[in-house]
Amino acid sequence: MNLKRIFGAILTVLGIAGLIYTAQVFLTATENTRDIKTLLIYGILGLLFFVSGISLVKTTKDES
Repeated sequence: MNLKRIFGAILTVLGIAGLIYTAQVFLTATENTRDIKTLLIYGILGLLFFVSGISLVKTTKDES
């Protein structure tokens, strides 16, 4: 069992969840209640987790 691949998969799933949550908040917010700071924080963290998870899965070699 490769721990780096599992951690990469978990980061990828968290990134996807963060990006989906950002999109959901963006679409349901009205003009008056849209909080740009919240959208930026969740969007950047989601993107960061997604990219780091994908790169960790791609660069880890299979040693089974």
